[in-house]
Amino acid sequence: MQTVSAHGAAIPALGFGVFRMSDEEVARVVPAALEAGFRHFDTAQIYDNEAALGTALAAAGARRDELFLTTKVWVDNYSADRFAASVDESLDKLRVDRVDLLLLHWPGNKVPIAAQIELLDAVQAAGKTRFVGVSNQNIAQLHESVARSTVPIVTDQVELHPYLSQHALAAAAKAQGVALTAYYGMADGAVPQDAVLRAIGSKYGKTAAQVGLRWLIEQGHIALSKTANPARVKENIAIFDFALDAKDMALIAGLARPDGRIVSPNGLAPAWDV
Repeated sequence: MQTVSAHGAAIPALGFGVFRMSDEEVARVVPAALEAGFRHFDTAQIYDNEAALGTALAAAGARRDELFLTTKVWVDNYSADRFAASVDESLDKLRVDRVDLLLLHWPGNKVPIAAQIELLDAVQAAGKTRFVGVSNQNIAQLHESVARSTVPIVTDQVELHPYLSQHALAAAAKAQGVALTAYYGMADGAVPQDAVLRAIGSKYGKTAAQVGLRWLIEQGHIALSKTANPARVKENIAIFDFALDAKDMALIAGLARPDGRIVSPNGLAPAWDV
């Protein structure tokens, strides 16, 4: 599996996310994901399926030293009495002593970034995660996180797909050695149906979904894929045997639109960069 390097972290470029997946779906699809070659798995406290993921990985006999596990701390736990305890709960559910990457899930509007970073640094110093990062931060917040953290911020996990230009954020992150991790890469089902992406895919014998994932990888981003259908898992990972040319990349870039953002919950999301 190709990796993305950031401040000493070698993160598998394609991850398997379990957002909005039930325990039953996780149990059914994780063995197929492992068999297909996935080793990077992404979950979060608020997904309420960390335990299902931990159980599925253990049941499948996955070797811990071959896995890259990411989870995210929910905003309700951004306090001295809850943060570390919530991470301990996540580790218990995942059946591990530490995760590979721990993220702040949303910046929110109640706890200052400085306080969030202090809490994140403390659990990293305690050995509960190898690397730390953030999620859904804008450029100013990312700058502050990098400046205040005592350890490197390796990624900012954000919504990223052909309809949402994140060029400004990507440039700011790159300047600080921070990788972008893309979620909602299928744009809530729009990417697999897109005529432009289908036409590009036809040149390579690939689906529009594969083109969308490949587009993210070719920009140096980490892409999170997701499916609850075991039969679809092999399709999602079969994106490392072709490359998009400059014309393809330009056509896909042209799909971006001002109203392309899908995820922006009140009280959690920051003021997005234009």
